[in-house]
Amino acid sequence: MATIKVQQVRSRIHAPHVQKATLDTLGLRKMNHIVEIEDTPSNRGLIQTVHHLVKVLD
Repeated sequence: MATIKVQQVRSRIHAPHVQKATLDTLGLRKMNHIVEIEDTPSNRGLIQTVHHLVKVLD
C-alpha cells in the first residue's frame, strides 16, 4: 500500500488532550519530526483532526 510522510510543524503545548493523543497515534513526538505512515482512510482522518499542527509531504 502507498505511504505518506507527515511532519509536525506546530507545537502541541496548547492543543487539547484529544489532539495530543492523535499526534501520539500518528507517531509524532516533537517539532519537525517526520514519520512515514500508510495512506489509509483512517490515517487520513487522523491527519484531518490535527491538520493545523502537521504538514503532509510528497
